[in-house]
Parts: sequence; structure tokens; C-alpha cells
Amino acid sequence: MLFAIRMSLRTNLRSNGIGESVQNEVHTKFSVLQILLFLVKSESWMAKRDERIAIMRHVAIIGSGPAGCYLADQLLRLMPDASVDVLDRLPVPFGLIRYGVAPDHQSTKLVARVLDRVLSRERVNFFGNVEVGGNVRLDEVGDLYDAVVLAIGATRDRRLGIPREDLPGVVGSGKFTGWYNTHPDAATPFLRDVRSVVIIGNGNVAIDVARMLAKDDSELVGSDLAADVTSRLMTQPIENIHLVGRRSTADAKFTEHELAELGTLKRARPIVADPASLKGDGAVVEILRRFAFETRPEKPVSISFHFNLTPAAFVGNRRLSGVQFRAPDGSMRQLNAQLAVTCIGYETQPCCGAVPSNGAFANEEGKVGEGLYVAGWARRGPSGTIPTNRAEAQQVAQKMACEVTGSNRPGGDGLRRLLRERSVRWVDYAGWRRIDAAELAIGSKDRCRQKFARLDEMLEAAEMVQFRSV
Repeated sequence: MLFAIRMSLRTNLRSNGIGESVQNEVHTKFSVLQILLFLVKSESWMAKRDERIAIMRHVAIIGSGPAGCYLADQLLRLMPDASVDVLDRLPVPFGLIRYGVAPDHQSTKLVARVLDRVLSRERVNFFGNVEVGGNVRLDEVGDLYDAVVLAIGATRDRRLGIPREDLPGVVGSGKFTGWYNTHPDAATPFLRDVRSVVIIGNGNVAIDVARMLAKDDSELVGSDLAADVTSRLMTQPIENIHLVGRRSTADAKFTEHELAELGTLKRARPIVADPASLKGDGAVVEILRRFAFETRPEKPVSISFHFNLTPAAFVGNRRLSGVQFRAPDGSMRQLNAQLAVTCIGYETQPCCGAVPSNGAFANEEGKVGEGLYVAGWARRGPSGTIPTNRAEAQQVAQKMACEVTGSNRPGGDGLRRLLRERSVRWVDYAGWRRIDAAELAIGSKDRCRQKFARLDEMLEAAEMVQFRSV
């Protein structure tokens, strides 16, 4: 721009007959003055810019699963003046990836590498073993940060609300998958002499549960299934696994790959209990038709698909002995079972004063209230796939980038001071990496890693150097 002004001035001087020497003198003086003026203005602008950047926007994300990590990534892209702290009540990150995806689907768990790179970024801090609602209150976090995001998922199993649901042998899928994924909170389910299993639900979680119960030990090589879990599963004399859905085959929520995988198992054969119930088109229905009509060799375990049956009651005295269902014509049918797993969805739990409604937090485009946002299952309920969280994160991050302003709040520095005052032993990113390395190191030739089952084991592996150095 300055070059264009100088050239215009030289042209005007020449057209008015001013000599070359005078032109050069005027041109030089004008250049110096313009440059000085430009530098003064630039210095003022730079000062204002530095002032704006100095007031960092501090964001806390509660939850380190896919929703939380994808949102952190998007915030870093859209808010160069922001620092993002990711809090998790467990010492280890990645939530559903670590404790929800089935142990034999390690290829799906590889997305953890992408999420790990987010946590390793310069403007991101990981605070593991910090429970909001336990170690700190939600309002305290809100006082420290310019914005707080609830990305706590949906961890409570929905209940059917039918008689005898609390019988030993009846368990929700969240508790069951947490157990076979070595979640530190998970209790061992009641598994004793299980010959028949009823799985209620027509989605991929039901498929996962059926597959884990049906596989033999050789099919679990390369997984991260713990030795004690493997032993408990392999010693059950399972002969029948029933997958039961309330709706028709056309409404089933299975994905093609997961459903078709059941047809490749070594010791189990998938069948359809009533082939006449197969209605509709699509890849899922076609796979079910193959299960129903293709000739397959007999195997020790049968996986039977049932449709259009509504759960009515669990049956048993001291333990489960069967499940009753109501057919469309009103008649009752009973499937004998010593184990029933309900795979009917999950609900988000309250976080201090933030209370969900209908299983999720009420929100407008991800905003719950002033300075409080929500993402993932806690926002929309337990739906979608892992990539769904990436697309949603872009939307929520764009809203936050427009609304969140800096206010000289202490952010992570303030949280560290508070945790030290309360003697809370938190795990930072380096500590998580030490846990990860230790689990991989103690894995066996048949298992890719051996997860720590107890919090004290995780904390010991993390070494907690930041706590001891205070």
C-alpha cells in the first residue's frame, strides 16, 4: 500500500514539471514519514493484539471420551487464544473407547491414537483422577474457567421396569461390558452354570455381548480381555444365546459388519427363530435371511434372533431362570435363561447441580446455560457412532468460539492450586502415558495389553511426580 502511494506522488510531481532531484527529495521525505506513521500504528495494533492474547480463554471439558477430545481439538483450531483442560474422574482417558468398545475389536480402539494426539497438544492439559462432584464441585470449576463443557457420556443402564428385574443373573449392558473391559468400577456379574442367555436389544451392543459370549479362547488372541474374565467366560457351558427385539427386522439397528461377523465364529451358528418374521429389504435383512436359509454346519452354540417380542417379566426365585415375552397377538412366550443382559440404552447421570432430563441435559445447540455447554451422549442421548462426535464437536466449538470471552480467570493454574490444597492426586498426560506403557509391557503373547483393574495400580504406574514435587 505504501509503495502505491509513493508511486502516485512521483507521477503527480512529474506531470507538474518538477525536476527529478526534487522528486527524489520529496519522495524520500514522504517515505520516511509514512513508514514512521505505519510503525506507530503497527506498534499500537500489536500491543492491542498482545493484550487480547494475554487474556486467555480458559475452557474445562469434563470427560475425556471421544466427545470431549474431539471438542478439545476443534476448540484449539477455532480459538488460538484458548487453553483447554480435560478432566476425567478416572486416571486414564478415552472413556467409551477404552471401556465400551469390545475387547476383540482392537481396530476400532485405534481411534484412541487420534484422541491421544489431542491430549498431547501444547494448549491442552489432562487432569485424570479428578471427579467433579467429588474432588471439586461443578460451580468451583465454573469459577475457575470461562466455560465448562459436560462431556460425561451416559453411564447408567436404562431399566425395563418389569417384574423381577433385580434378580441375580439380570444385568444391564453397561455393567456387563464394563466388566469384560476391566472397568475399575465394574462388579463381576452373576455367572454360574450358564447354559442359556437372553440378550434384550437389537443394536450393536447386543451383537457385541453375544459375540463375546460365543467366542472360544483362540478367537480372543490379540484382544485386551483380562485373564480372569476369559476364564469366567470359557467355563460357562453355554449352548443357546437368544437376541430378542421388540420391533421387526426392518427396525433392527445392527450394522452390516457386526452382524455378518457372527456368521464367522468358530463354535457358534447364527439362526433366525422364526424365518417368517423377516420383513423388509436392506443389507441387514439380507444377512439375517442368509442366517435363516443357508445350510450351515452344526456347532456347539446357537445364536437365535427373535423379533416382535416385548419383555414382560423375568422369572426365577433366588436367581434368574427365564424371561417372559409378549407376542403381537397377546400370547406369552418364555425363554429359559440363567443370564439376561439388557441392551436397551443408557442415561446420563447428574453432575452436581446439573440434572439431565430424559437421559440427557436440556440444551440449545450445545448450550446448557451461561458458561455451561454439553457434548456427546450427554447432549443428544446414546445415539450415533464414534465419528458422530466429531461432527457435533465442530458445531459446539463454533458456538463457543463466538460466545466465550476471556476474563482473567486462573483456569488450570487455579485448579492445580485447589487440588493441591485438598491433597488430590491427579494424573497428567505424562502420567497417563506411563500407565499406558506399563499396561502394554505386562501384556502376554495372547493379549495386546493387560489393563490395570484397580485405581491404586493406575496411580502407582503414573508415579504422580507432579504431586510429590509440590
